Amino acid sequence: MKKATMKIIGVCGSPRKGNSEWMLAKLCEELSRRGAQVEVLLLRKMDIKMCRGCLACEKGGKKRKGDCVLKDDMAGVYPKLITADAIVLATPGYMEMLSGLLKNFLDRTCAVWPRLEGKRLAGLAVAEEGIGQTIMNLKGYAKLCKMHWMGSVAVLAKNPADAARIPGLERRLKRLANKIIFDDV
Repeated sequence: MKKATMKIIGVCGSPRKGNSEWMLAKLCEELSRRGAQVEVLLLRKMDIKMCRGCLACEKGGKKRKGDCVLKDDMAGVYPKLITADAIVLATPGYMEMLSGLLKNFLDRTCAVWPRLEGKRLAGLAVAEEGIGQTIMNLKGYAKLCKMHWMGSVAVLAKNPADAARIPGLERRLKRLANKIIFDDV
């Protein structure tokens, strides 16, 4: 029996086209080479409103459908997250934490987070001087959602093309791609 193609969603939380997006693109190329069906979401190009904390999305408990009172691009994202086998989150490290774009995105997954249980999650982070708690923020999200943490790649880079010149970075991204697809969970 043929194994089903793994579906992977890559989410870039950078407000600019730079190192986080480059790393995610390289990782997604490797995932595709290994047979995965990959889709990348660039949050900077999406209309995702701030969570109001109204809790209306919690209707349905663990089987919640992904309904939110806010009408924006998240309505089309929820089904993708639910059907994905793995999610990769990429972010610049701002103030040694996640970017605001990615944090808001994660807040908005309240509408589906119980349905993310058992999925694979990996993280990418880029910061100018220090990664700080950025990867720990991503690991915390994985733990909360009961997802399988597959690992991360974090680098220091300032200007938009700096990561591409880091020796060994592409090799590290290839190793992470292998873990996401082939490691047992």
